[in-house]
Amino acid sequence: MRVLGIESSCDETGAAVVDEGGRVYSDIVHSQVSVHAAYGGVVPELASRDHLRNVGPVVRAALGRAELRLSDVDGVAVTNRPGLVGALLVGVQAAKGLAWGAGKPLVGVDHLMGHLLAIFLDRSPTDGTPPTLRPRFPFVCLLASGGHTAIYRVDAPRPDSIVELGATRDDAAGEAFDKVAKLLGLGYPGGPVIERLAATGDASRVTLRAPMAGTASPEMSFSGIKTQVAQLVGRDGIPATDSGIADVCASFQAAVTGVLAAKVTEAAAREHVEDVVLGGGVAANRELGRRVSELGAARGLRVLIPPLASCTDNAAMIAYAGVLRLARGERDGWDLVATGQTVLARSTRKGRGRR
Repeated sequence: MRVLGIESSCDETGAAVVDEGGRVYSDIVHSQVSVHAAYGGVVPELASRDHLRNVGPVVRAALGRAELRLSDVDGVAVTNRPGLVGALLVGVQAAKGLAWGAGKPLVGVDHLMGHLLAIFLDRSPTDGTPPTLRPRFPFVCLLASGGHTAIYRVDAPRPDSIVELGATRDDAAGEAFDKVAKLLGLGYPGGPVIERLAATGDASRVTLRAPMAGTASPEMSFSGIKTQVAQLVGRDGIPATDSGIADVCASFQAAVTGVLAAKVTEAAAREHVEDVVLGGGVAANRELGRRVSELGAARGLRVLIPPLASCTDNAAMIAYAGVLRLARGERDGWDLVATGQTVLARSTRKGRGRR
């Protein structure tokens, strides 16, 4: 069973063809970084317009690289939640038109489900990447991205078999990276540039308190550490030297990745599972991977990290989550809607206050 997947939840337009075994036949991603860089973040209206311009060419490119026609695929999967509703609408309407025109079944996919299952993708046929080791159910997954950061227990690849163990009470980890990069005048997106500069910096030269590091709760908070950097810049200004900026980046990255690594490995030990999986754009951070692997090894855990292409937003993960739905006999109607709400149950309450 081969499925065409379409992704347009934020600032990447993606299309891919994936089969039931997770084999990636093609995965095309059009990035909007150049569109939003001048604004320091994603502008929803501009994102929607760019998706509208590029969804057709991206779908054609994905089918062409897979050497398939639309009539050759067995269904169409599309991200319909959560995300920027205007951006999601472009992908959903395109998928409806393609599925209706070709007489193929349509399935909507939760974007977070895609990230949770991205570890099962096999990209070796398209880019030569060695197949990633696949986790055994149940496993614990840290999903960390620009818009969402949470730790889940995954008992099966279905929403009703996934439990949120803890999530951020405020900013997502990736959002904090972007905001700190903006405070330091480093541009957008913040994650890659902070990681690059942190590699040359000395974290011990700048004191930043790790957020919620002293609590055993799997819940997290990243608004406060962003405020610490803002206060630092407000008091002393942006460091005048490249090494000074690198030191701030190193301290910030160490604090955030340290907390994420400690929280997910502690959660896995508490749940008595053997496998820990990283997912989402922040999972591409090498320091995070190193810290989780180090703490995981000390606890006897197996840590699995997808390749970069499977961490960032992509349509292959959407196609794979969709093919699993189709294999279970699930279908969506032409009334499929776009929504900003995830299908996954949430347990973490946003905001401050006693728990």
